[in-house]
Amino acid sequence: MSKLYTAKDLEKMIEQGQPLSSVPANAMLTPMARDLLRKHKASPAQAASAPERSASAIAANGPRIHEPVLPNAEYTWTPGGDPRTPQELEKFFYSPEIQELKERICHIGKRIWSKGYVDGNGGNITVRVGDNLVLCTPTLISKGFMVPDDLCMVDLDGNQVAGTRPRTSEVNTHLGIMKNEPKAKSCVHAHPIYATAFAVAGVTPPSCLIPEPEVFLGEIGFASYQTPGTPENAREVGQLAKKHQSILMQNHGVICWGKDVEDAYWKMENTDAFCHTVTITNQLGGPKQYGPDKLKELILLRKKLGMPDHRLDELKECELCDAGATTINTAPQPSGSSCSCQAPKGDVDEALVQKITDMIMSKLA
Repeated sequence: MSKLYTAKDLEKMIEQGQPLSSVPANAMLTPMARDLLRKHKASPAQAASAPERSASAIAANGPRIHEPVLPNAEYTWTPGGDPRTPQELEKFFYSPEIQELKERICHIGKRIWSKGYVDGNGGNITVRVGDNLVLCTPTLISKGFMVPDDLCMVDLDGNQVAGTRPRTSEVNTHLGIMKNEPKAKSCVHAHPIYATAFAVAGVTPPSCLIPEPEVFLGEIGFASYQTPGTPENAREVGQLAKKHQSILMQNHGVICWGKDVEDAYWKMENTDAFCHTVTITNQLGGPKQYGPDKLKELILLRKKLGMPDHRLDELKECELCDAGATTINTAPQPSGSSCSCQAPKGDVDEALVQKITDMIMSKLA
């Protein structure tokens, strides 16, 4: 099995005068270790100098025997195998695999800080690592300057079971998502400017505008204001997470979930970029939507990629674009809102018809 190299391992090599190029070509590298290699313009042994296979070499040796695959950063655990005693929890918390996840969290923290998605000690990140265990960022810390030893571990009730710094109170909202949606292995909460502006204004962006948000985000959810960190906020956001991977929290910010921390972070970027685009589009005269038949194709593609989407199951085709229309929200919006293909109901139409008829008859008289 190839050895895992962390940033600390590489820093130690530098201190001891060992060249970073001596890292084996098949070594496993944490994200921060890869950043350090790039910073020093170094490559693992043989990785940079390995010659490309020429046409003659392929002809002589045959085609590659493996198919290219996407890397998978999703953390999996053995159900029922959580450590329980303080000693077991401590050993697990400082194990190489958990240390790698901590580095990933710190790496994402640096990215959301660098993008201006958080200021001060804002934002939080979690990764689920067991039936009842979750890594989380601590309270009162800049997400741009965390190190792995700063992180904490809690159970699904929010009790801290490892770590030297106290956990954030807002972890309860993340846990609410994870309790309601088993596919949620990681959550990222931040305050990106454009998406947070939508949340403060109580506005949800429309559907049927850009293919990428429909595929990678699905329908963006909206949670009415609840005090951050409270059971009420955790309950409302947790329920919405069953249908939405990106949720605007009114007067607060955005929370996204994914299969791993990179996936959750990507959805945060997608959400803010989408809200930014809609903001500028409205300044240019308003959006021009494509039809629900096109949206249906995108939803099917999203589901093929293994992402949840409730719209095809709960909405008629003519409702797909209407359900995501830009509206002012004062409370979570029901998914089955009226759509343009339905005739309005009630006595209002009859009164209007009667009024117009009376006006015409009056003119004729």
